Amino acid sequence: MSELKKDDKSKDFFSSPEILDNYSFLHDIGVFNHIDALEKEIQNYKNLLAGALDIFHRTTISEILDATVWQISDRLLPSFIVFIWKPLQNREDITIKCYRNYKLVDQNLDINRISDFEPFFKKYPEPVDYKFFSANLGSKEKLKYFDVLAPGLIIPILGPSGLYGMILLGNKILGGEYSQTELIFVQSLMSFVSKAIQNHLHYERTLRDVKTGLYNNSFFLNRLNEEIGRSRRIKSRTSVIIMDVDRFKNFNDTYGHLAGDRVLESLAITLKQGVRTIDVPSRFGGEEFTVLLPDTDKEEAWIVAERLRNMIAAMKVTWEPPIPQVTVSLGIITIDGEMDISAEEVIRRADEALYTSKELGRNCSCSWNSGLFSKIQKKNKT
Repeated sequence: MSELKKDDKSKDFFSSPEILDNYSFLHDIGVFNHIDALEKEIQNYKNLLAGALDIFHRTTISEILDATVWQISDRLLPSFIVFIWKPLQNREDITIKCYRNYKLVDQNLDINRISDFEPFFKKYPEPVDYKFFSANLGSKEKLKYFDVLAPGLIIPILGPSGLYGMILLGNKILGGEYSQTELIFVQSLMSFVSKAIQNHLHYERTLRDVKTGLYNNSFFLNRLNEEIGRSRRIKSRTSVIIMDVDRFKNFNDTYGHLAGDRVLESLAITLKQGVRTIDVPSRFGGEEFTVLLPDTDKEEAWIVAERLRNMIAAMKVTWEPPIPQVTVSLGIITIDGEMDISAEEVIRRADEALYTSKELGRNCSCSWNSGLFSKIQKKNKT
């Protein structure tokens, strides 16, 4: 009995006279083995619930995936874990993250579409080994994506919106097949992961614009009000940039509304690449975007605006037939703790600067300062 892990109640049970008198009989019929199995199963459920609680406490998709890596790695000891993830449910763009020894490493996987694998996992909505996957996928062409890794196990992340992504597990570091108990643990854990992701997506939809993935206007205005209050408290500077796509109607009229959508999506990606993590890039409405820049003075905001303007002018929008150069006009305003100003007034002044940029020929930036536009820069015509 020494191999059994007992709490106080189990100690009382095993030390009772009735059990001691009938120990041999109970041992022979397997009662103690059954109790041992039940205790292990209870511990497995405790570990699963602890892992699920940790996952539900995470506030971003990246944190959810990182927590899942730890749970799976600690329990199964795979040689690697790869997440294949579709961050925007209305887009085919995917994110791939590979972990070895709990660390994020580079991994080239030429996978372009998550939806290609959705029919398979709708039919087999559980973890599957790679041999079964390759034998039943129905497309040898799609298998080439995985040949570079040859994973031991493939786990779908499924939810109401379909296939969110997949997890690829390498073979176990210590060798051997994944046991049935381990497969049950992973499948149970993934049901919690899927629910956590679903909850996060629902929350994100209240904050973000569905088309571009940027923050929506409501979230931007809330953050702007917070920054105005913060500027007053600690006498800091905050800047706002408003930009508008030049002659956006021409893209819709000439190339179609889907092409116009692609322009907005490409611009959103460029915006996210050109700002800091503390900044708030948002879609204000239509073809108009805003960027909130905390702790940013007038000179710094000007540098950011010009960087974004040049990045957008240089971006390539994938479309057939090719779409011409996309440019934006920008208005900038900086506030400090001495200003008694509302969020509405901040937007109005930034809009004034933006309209001046339009009047000056578009594809330029303009700063608002005490009713005057203190800095104007136009791109040289080519």
